[in-house]
Amino acid sequence: MNKPAKWIVRHRDKAPTVPCPCGSSTRILTRADGQSTVNLHVTHIQDSRLHYHKKCNEVYYILEGAGTMELDGKKVELTPGTVVYIPAGTRHRGYGDFKTVVVGTPAIEENDEYFD
Repeated sequence: MNKPAKWIVRHRDKAPTVPCPCGSSTRILTRADGQSTVNLHVTHIQDSRLHYHKKCNEVYYILEGAGTMELDGKKVELTPGTVVYIPAGTRHRGYGDFKTVVVGTPAIEENDEYFD
């Protein structure tokens, strides 16, 4: 196990961008950084797959673009400035083409993403 970090400073341009079931995600702060309390990603969502997390709560802050978020079958419209809190266990996916900051607590574990 990594020793917990006292502090971490990272610029988005120095973080890896990886494909994900939502589109692509720039992983600015992750569990691999030596802490387990929070992750922060900037994710470009393009018609994501329905999924849920058993342990991780997520907060989405919409930066740009527009779309719809499905939350346990209910749909809500998304525009820049919208915040969505998604508790663990909530099935969710985004439709459209938008960029969002995703904050997860505790920091998401690699195997904490489930698909129906």
